[in-house]
Amino acid sequence: MLTLKVSGMSCGHCAQTVTKAVEALPSVERALVDLKEGQVTVEGDADESTVRQAIEDAGYEVQGRA
Repeated sequence: MLTLKVSGMSCGHCAQTVTKAVEALPSVERALVDLKEGQVTVEGDADESTVRQAIEDAGYEVQGRA
């Protein structure tokens, strides 16, 4: 499991966008977004750099591991 701090998420649409971007990766089983904490928890065997890139491509900034 991987948990990353993500900035720029402020609403349900943001959470949905990040969830879809991360869950589209082949080795991700599930992505859970916590808007209050500004975190995304990823279940599966995805490479951290691949997850970071997917989040950044969706328009959000990854600040590091939570």
